[in-house]
Amino acid sequence: MLAVYVRPGCHLCDEAIGMLREIDPEAAAGAEIIDIEEDDELLRKYLELIPVITLDGKEISRLEPEPESIRQALGAGRIR
Repeated sequence: MLAVYVRPGCHLCDEAIGMLREIDPEAAAGAEIIDIEEDDELLRKYLELIPVITLDGKEISRLEPEPESIRQALGAGRIR
């Protein structure tokens, strides 16, 4: 499961989601977008780190996503 932790109005979050759509539209379409402001624990955990992208519960990116690292993680066959 691909998940992206975001906050409303976060331009970096919007850019990360856009990048995911470019890298792998199918994976991006199935990604869970999680608003950290809806959960106090997530807000404390990720406030200074968003956007955070996880795959199967493992963090694969934070702050400024690196396209090549994300390609490698998604290409590992774990997302299909």
